[in-house]
Formats: sequence, C-alpha cells, structure tokens
Amino acid sequence: MGPQKIKILVNAFFGDEEIELVFPENWTVKECRIAGHDKPPLSDDEMRRALQKPFGTPRLRDMAKKDNQVCILFDDLPKPTPASRIVPFVLEELHAGGVTDEQIRFICAPGTHRPLIYPEFEAKLGREIVEKYPVYNHTIWENVVDMGKTSRGTPVYVNREFVSCDLRVAVGSVFPHPLAGFGGGGKIIMPGICGIETIDYHHKNMLENTALGRVDDNVFRLDIEEVARMAGLHFKVDAVLNNRREVVGLFAGDLVEEHRAGAELARQLYKTETVADADVLVLNSYPDECQLVRSMGCIPHSLNEGGDVVIITHSHEGQNLHQWAGRFGTDYGGRGYTPARVYRYIEKAARIIVIAPHLSRCDRDMIGTPEKLTWCKTWAEALAELMGRHGPGTKVGVYPYAPLQVPFT
Repeated sequence: MGPQKIKILVNAFFGDEEIELVFPENWTVKECRIAGHDKPPLSDDEMRRALQKPFGTPRLRDMAKKDNQVCILFDDLPKPTPASRIVPFVLEELHAGGVTDEQIRFICAPGTHRPLIYPEFEAKLGREIVEKYPVYNHTIWENVVDMGKTSRGTPVYVNREFVSCDLRVAVGSVFPHPLAGFGGGGKIIMPGICGIETIDYHHKNMLENTALGRVDDNVFRLDIEEVARMAGLHFKVDAVLNNRREVVGLFAGDLVEEHRAGAELARQLYKTETVADADVLVLNSYPDECQLVRSMGCIPHSLNEGGDVVIITHSHEGQNLHQWAGRFGTDYGGRGYTPARVYRYIEKAARIIVIAPHLSRCDRDMIGTPEKLTWCKTWAEALAELMGRHGPGTKVGVYPYAPLQVPFT
C-alpha cells in the first residue's frame, strides 16, 4: 500500500499554498471534509447578480446619491473573507449610483484584534484599492461616538468616521463562530468598530443560548444586531466560502435578512461528519491560523480520552493579539482575560503538538500548559513524536480546515 498522504492548505492571504501530510501505512486515517469541499466558486456575473438582488433593501446603486460620503467596512486577517474579490463589485454599484472615488473611504473593522499594517491591507483589499482610496484602522480606545444603549443595556460606542458618513456599507463573510453562531451580518459593527466599553459589557453579559451554528434565539447575536441597527449599517455584503477561501455564495442587503440566508447555506456547506474515538487528531488551522482556539471545536466530538492533538498553523504574525481577552503580563491581561481560556478545549488530550514555523513563548503559554504542549517546526518532527507513542492500528482523524468545520455525528 505505501504511506498515506493528505494535502492541506496553509498561509491564508500570503500564498494559500498546499503541503502534504504523510502517515504510516499501518495507521487508520480518515480525512473529515466539509460537505461543500471544493464547491466551485461564483463567476463575476454571479457575483454581480447577487448584488442586484439584495435582501430587504433597495439595490445599492439606488441607495447611493451623488453627494453621499460613503464608508465601506471590511474585516481583518483572522477572518477568511477575500475582500479583494468582492469589493470591486460593490464599487461598481456605488459608481453606477453617482458616487465618485473621492467620496469613498474604507475602514478595517478588527474589533479587539490589533490594527493591520500596509502589506496586510494589500493582502485583504488588493494594492489598487489601498493606493486609490483612504484606508483607516479602527481603534477600540478612542474616536467613538455614543449612540445610547441597546434594549439589553449594552452601551453603544461606534467609530466616528463610520457614523459621519451618509451611506454605510460593509463586506464580510459567514463562517462558524462559537458564540455568535456564525460570523457575518452585524458582527462587523460589534465588536468590529465599537469601543471597549461596548465590547466589554456585551461579552460579559450576552451569553444566553450561545453555540456554534445557533443564531435566531442567540442573545449574543441578537444584541450584536441591535447595535448594528443603532450604528446605521445600511447595506451588508457577506460571502460563504469553500475550503479554498473562494466565494461560493454571496448575500447582500439588510444586515439580518442577508445574514440568515447566508447562514442557511453555511450550515449546509460547513457541516462535517466527524470521526469518533481517534487516538490522534490533526487540526489544520487554515484559514484562521492566528487563532488556534478556533481549530479546537472538534476535539470533544472526536478525540479518545488521553489521545494526542496536532494543530498546524502557518500564521505569519504568530497568534493574534486580543486586546480584550489577551494576556499582557505574568498573571493579568485585558478585561476579559482568563488563564483557562484555551485549556478547557484540551482537557481530553494527553499532548498538544503545535506545528508552526515560529511560535513565541507567550503564544505557547496561551495554548497549553508546558507539560502538555510540544512545539515542532515541521510535519516530520511531529510525526516522529507521534510514532514514539502510537503504533500499528492508530486511529487518526484529520480536519483539513478546522475553523470552517461544524461537526455532526
């Protein structure tokens, strides 16, 4: 038979290249793919048609006026949205409505993540957009406007530049989220361009009915949508992606209506039949490689008690700075910091092996305890570690793009 081989993608936004994992021939290896694996991407005409038929709003060109100042929000690098693929069609609509280039600006909506730098703006939007239009970073610490409180008591502070514009548009994508059910929709406003007071109150108090894939009665999601309404988001565009970060569904219009339509497709495409009682789980963190915790959702469903977990990340930046939940000292961090933030995901595992070209001491400490975590720089090193503990008949589950995968049995 020979060795078993599985190909995975790494380096989201900075190559999206394929690498190969080789397993011993006497191991039982199952690759767990999403239902929408390799679904063909939309053509240009299909993208245009999606914008021509928005959910619950007029067409964007009909909303635009010649004297409008326009703001276009886009999400940051941890989100898999290929904004450079979508934004040109949004600009077509705005220009058809009479808006000129000089009336348009872009704002990155990173929420509590760090701001982006120039090469990352290019990776997300494309060089032409960055050279042609003003592109700003949002900060949670200042330049926010008080919009009141939601019906659930969340104080709403929103980016000043966004609020000052006449037409407010946003581009994102619908992908699994452990609290909001799915990303996308109004989430680009909260936490995307809100102040720290908004984010802190919301994240500590809106936790009823939160779950991966749960949306309609999810208080975390519903409060987000109320914040987005108060902020005045006029038109939202959300993509549903395949395993290669290609747009396979595009939804536009009202921030709730388009999101629910997108979430319905996302449920169908991202569902993944799990492997049970695996001795080894291999979790590829593409396309959210700088947030390893987003790769761990399949562990409770798939890992044998005392098994090993391998997480693969090629994040160019290391693990993402989280200004609300991150660690900023020996035993303290942001307002939502807790030392056990990641550890609860890995209780069943005997070992966590992280494969990364670089992984700082601080990042390692945030992933797992030192006695439980092993850092390897290559698959060959990790495989040697595994073979030292596991012999013939080892049962392996491979999740090739774990952050996109919604497990079902």
